[in-house]
Amino acid sequence: MERDRYLQKLLKRRGNGQIKVITGIRRCGKSFLVFNLFRNHLIAEGVPESNIVALALDNDEYDSLRDPRALGIFLRERIEGLSGKIYILLDEIQYCRKVKREENVDETTVAPKDRDSLYITFYDVLNGLQRRENVDIYVTGSNSKMLSDNVLTIFRGRGDEVRIHPFSFAEYHACVGGDRSVAFQDYMVFGGMPLAVLESDEQERRDYLIHLYATVYVKDLLEHNKIKEPWIIENLLDVLSSSVGSLTNPTKLADTIRSVTGQNVGRNTIEQYVTYLKQAYLFRQAKRYDVKGKNYFDTPYKLYAEDVGLRNARLNWRQQEATHLMENIIFNELVIRGHAVDVGVVPIETKVDGKREVRRHEIDFIVNRGFKRTYIQSAFAMNTQEKEQQELLPFRHCRDAFRKIIVTGGMEKLWQDEEGIVHVGIIPFLLDESILD
Repeated sequence: MERDRYLQKLLKRRGNGQIKVITGIRRCGKSFLVFNLFRNHLIAEGVPESNIVALALDNDEYDSLRDPRALGIFLRERIEGLSGKIYILLDEIQYCRKVKREENVDETTVAPKDRDSLYITFYDVLNGLQRRENVDIYVTGSNSKMLSDNVLTIFRGRGDEVRIHPFSFAEYHACVGGDRSVAFQDYMVFGGMPLAVLESDEQERRDYLIHLYATVYVKDLLEHNKIKEPWIIENLLDVLSSSVGSLTNPTKLADTIRSVTGQNVGRNTIEQYVTYLKQAYLFRQAKRYDVKGKNYFDTPYKLYAEDVGLRNARLNWRQQEATHLMENIIFNELVIRGHAVDVGVVPIETKVDGKREVRRHEIDFIVNRGFKRTYIQSAFAMNTQEKEQQELLPFRHCRDAFRKIIVTGGMEKLWQDEEGIVHVGIIPFLLDESILD
């Protein structure tokens, strides 16, 4: 699979003097992009293989190199004497731990704001190497706490993030081919994790996704964050997977888990654990934006699964509501295309029993691209006039000239109604990026 969208991003950043940080959920194809597609491109251009240093730190064969001092020594020795541009490719850099510069230093004698200076990290190693004019560095990582949240800070202005995702539907269909409607039905069930897509046996796909969630993602969450009460994270994953695209907040989530388990859990704990899930790229948050007031609401917000196949696996393929899955897929597609995505809120004044009342109506997605904006409603089925009016109502009260699109289930070709609202089926929408223009 030629993941050209991401390969082109790497090529555009090539030799820009910054450390390229390729982030994303584990097993979504980061390693393949860097170690296969990008590396093969370099070799095809004539870069000597000796000038490409590739190292997978999640391989226990390189356990000793997870010490940043050992890693720095290894890399400097490896590139010593080489001429021309040198490419360093490091996979799963978060495995490189931080170590004390001097073992006997008592942290309590150092001001908290200065304690980071007591440690050597991979940031120090890579920043040092990147200062060499002939060195170009690419690293992958699966935890935003260590990487994407602070790329510019931790690499002292020399970091450049490229976020990659599981297969989009266009990539999925390019792999499996065949009837697009059948492919989309499968995509809604199994999602776009590369190895699941490439597996032809349906039961094997199910087993792979369940195994991946349990033995990779949950295990990583518990170990990396030192979680001592795994039942909380397990229940939180179930609740969020069951309610993708629903408005929520930490208090509501804590109440739900308390009612399900009978055990007490605090709002602050849930808020921290939701942060862990976002840092592991399992879920992504969408904030609510007041279209008329032009301001954001801190809460409630929505959380969407990074991959619907993983979401379905978490629930053992229960609760496969097409409406929610389609909304999640549209959100993911917009993010994959590089757009900033919010949930729209439109206050509409109505009269109830003769009294004026303002009710907030939702636009599923507001897509921001520079000075351009597009409103999108996800409506799997609009088979009644009442449902159609419900979906159109917030559009009619935006009172602006931005493009407005209703995405319905199926293969409906793009058309525009007399109010200028665009109607299109989910499959054409996912396969044709120009529709947003």
